[in-house]
Amino acid sequence: MKKLVTLVTLAFATSLSSTHLFAAEKLRVYAASSMTNAVNLLVEEFEKNHSVDVIPVYASTSSLVRQIERGAPADIFISANDKWMTYLVDRQLVYSDNVTNLCENELVLISPKEVPVSLNLSKGEQWAKLLTNERLAVGNTMSVPAGIYAKEALEALGVWDDVKARLAPSNNVRMALALVERSEAKLGIVYKTDALLSKEVNLVSTFPSDLHTPIRYPVAKLSDKVVAEEFYIFLRSKNAKNTLNSFGFEVR
Repeated sequence: MKKLVTLVTLAFATSLSSTHLFAAEKLRVYAASSMTNAVNLLVEEFEKNHSVDVIPVYASTSSLVRQIERGAPADIFISANDKWMTYLVDRQLVYSDNVTNLCENELVLISPKEVPVSLNLSKGEQWAKLLTNERLAVGNTMSVPAGIYAKEALEALGVWDDVKARLAPSNNVRMALALVERSEAKLGIVYKTDALLSKEVNLVSTFPSDLHTPIRYPVAKLSDKVVAEEFYIFLRSKNAKNTLNSFGFEVR
């Protein structure tokens, strides 16, 4: 009987040890949808050297901010623009000391692969002609960073009035890309990094950076977890910078 109790106790202890071993700590990374491919690879690289289960959550920056406002358990947040990060800082949901700039991007005009397009960005009549009975895919110009940047650029070029009635707004930049890939929109405005990932679109033109607010991706650490600090530091490492550069992001 004593031997049986010892064996049961040992088995129970072993079970607890195994459960602890395999119950890896979770790290939730909320990131703008345009960061999907790059962050997936960064997560893979980080997990190789850390006993942690990284759970990435992708959506438009505005959607992620609303989730964080409502108490979503984010440990790391990567925004597609400064304003939304400032929004969280102003509401004391993020400490400014825990925010740094991760990388930058460019804004480009794309068309479906089988529809080559030539366009002078500053010629409103050319935009109007190309978009006759057609659509321009963009992120929502009121809330999605890529859409906000697009509107700024089009206004600076003086062609906003020529295109605003032909917009096909979407909830995030990847949806805008998909509309052009499926030829449901003749033109689209997305990030350079999105255009580089797709084999189904042509890169028509790059918008000069002085036409819109700088496209920066600030990253914030939202929790006090040790692993959150480790991931936050990892994102600024040489290996992480090389990964981001490989996807077309600019890391200074």
